[in-house]
Amino acid sequence: MSGQATRREFIKQGGALSAAFWVTGPVAFADSKSPMERLNFACIGVQGKGSSDTDSAGTYGNVIALCDIDDVRLDAKAKKFPKAKKYNDYRKMLADLGNKIDAVTVSTPDHTHAPASIRAMRMGKHCFCQKPLTHSVYEARLMRQVAREKKVATQMGNQGTSLDGLRDAVEIVRAGGIGDVREVHVWTNRSGRFWKQAMPRPKATPPVPNNVHWYLWLGSAPDRPYHPIYHPFSWRGWLDFGTGALGDMACHTANMAVMALDLFDPITVEAQSSGVVADETYPAWSIITYQFAKRGKRPPVKLVWYDGGKRPPRDLVAGSNVRMPSSGSILVGDKGTLYSPNDYGARFFLLPKEKFADYKKPEPTLARSPGHFKEFAIACQGGPAAMSNFDYASRLTETMILGNVALRVGKKIHWDARNMRVTNAPEAAQYIKTAYRPGFEL
Repeated sequence: MSGQATRREFIKQGGALSAAFWVTGPVAFADSKSPMERLNFACIGVQGKGSSDTDSAGTYGNVIALCDIDDVRLDAKAKKFPKAKKYNDYRKMLADLGNKIDAVTVSTPDHTHAPASIRAMRMGKHCFCQKPLTHSVYEARLMRQVAREKKVATQMGNQGTSLDGLRDAVEIVRAGGIGDVREVHVWTNRSGRFWKQAMPRPKATPPVPNNVHWYLWLGSAPDRPYHPIYHPFSWRGWLDFGTGALGDMACHTANMAVMALDLFDPITVEAQSSGVVADETYPAWSIITYQFAKRGKRPPVKLVWYDGGKRPPRDLVAGSNVRMPSSGSILVGDKGTLYSPNDYGARFFLLPKEKFADYKKPEPTLARSPGHFKEFAIACQGGPAAMSNFDYASRLTETMILGNVALRVGKKIHWDARNMRVTNAPEAAQYIKTAYRPGFEL
């Protein structure tokens, strides 16, 4: 058997062994020195967040291929990885190099996440995908199913999950440190202004720059003329390409509360907002209320999301002498409140402060991370699954972006998670599962 075949078989077995989610005590991590275990990465989207993701892949493996629809951005990254083959179309890259690739990173606009990731996973490739994991609820469910079926290692790029502070907070809440939690508030400083939300489609149709492969950028999305307002940055505010402020930040800022309380599969979701504009862009602001049923011994929970400058009532932390920052989360329990003025929930206070002055944290039940991307590399090599693997990350994503379905429908929706449908609004089906352009289907 050749050395290449032996190495590939080792990595394939490693992916199958790493399917379990971290639920028990601390795990010992060890650096691997064997050349058999070094991964071959193909990186899809190599600037913006994709730049650091590609660099991380180069730290823990060999970057053998780079893919980006923008030649300028592609060539800039190729200077760091001159041996990597360059592609504009991830489909061609996977077809050409499929037998050489062990894992992919997907760091593209939201609407491309699932088409690229699912194609790679169906070929047996481990997959690191940026947040939010998908553009639609259906895609989130399918990502989980394909990852399980193919037994590949996976991770979503919500790096706060790897922080000790977030895991401390999760353990405190799970151990009953603040009692039964019935109310959660999460807010972000991202707004319509940041993502160019709350505006109609531009009327100008400038020519496509020579360095941009516009058809490939559109991918699965409906056709429309090129405009620089979409590429390279402000795509997330547009319904066809992104998931708005909610999709941008909920996988970070709601992550700790969702993990601590198992807040999946809400029974209803209701949105207030400034309104979706011209069926093109997300609102300038929104307040979205999720209701969760009783889960085992845990009571029902109401979670309220705020963006675009909206914030929860100040009296939730009244008398605590802490300021209400522009993003954070509050978990209200019957024995106290956990308040985090942090996007990741990794820095927090237990309130009232005097009551918890002598509080001692419970013994750790979650492994402490060796580093976010390193978790993924270890999982690819047969170690434990990354904490934000697709089993977890797809459920987090599915839960939160249901808020965008409620925004589009314009009324409270009743969610049947088992059958993946809104029971009181048939028109919601088009937002649960969207159409795909030929050649980019799932």
